[in-house]
Amino acid sequence: MYRRARKVAASLTVAVLIVAGLAITALVRDEPPPPPVKKTAVADATGAGRATAAADDSRDGREGRGGRGGRERDPFGASCRTTIQGSTVTAFCHNPYPGTDRLQLHVECARWWDVDSDGAPTEAGPARHVQLTGRCWKEVDSAWVTHARVEP
Repeated sequence: MYRRARKVAASLTVAVLIVAGLAITALVRDEPPPPPVKKTAVADATGAGRATAAADDSRDGREGRGGRGGRERDPFGASCRTTIQGSTVTAFCHNPYPGTDRLQLHVECARWWDVDSDGAPTEAGPARHVQLTGRCWKEVDSAWVTHARVEP
């Protein structure tokens, strides 16, 4: 009798966990998606619509000239070369553009007990070289550099 009661209790516990997991999955799926990119349509003289980047061009004060999608983008972003030697990661970055780039090194360690790290953000001004370093206690699994535009 006791063995049967344990089986029933275990079955009920599994059923509750499954239902809870399904409910959480449904909640996660019901989250709203990120807002879509806003594009405006402009009708030409023939009445046919075409997609333009009027909102982006008016913000920059430029008109769309050539390039991909009929608009020109500001060049931005330092080029980085990342090397891993043992447990140390070094990223050498050079910013050839006139805008300032905020760089941050992220290191993911291979061992589960080793703490992953995010380096302090460092600004790379125009025509500047920056060296970013990070490390793990043991092996490095992956490393990457993120970029952010610094507004003047």
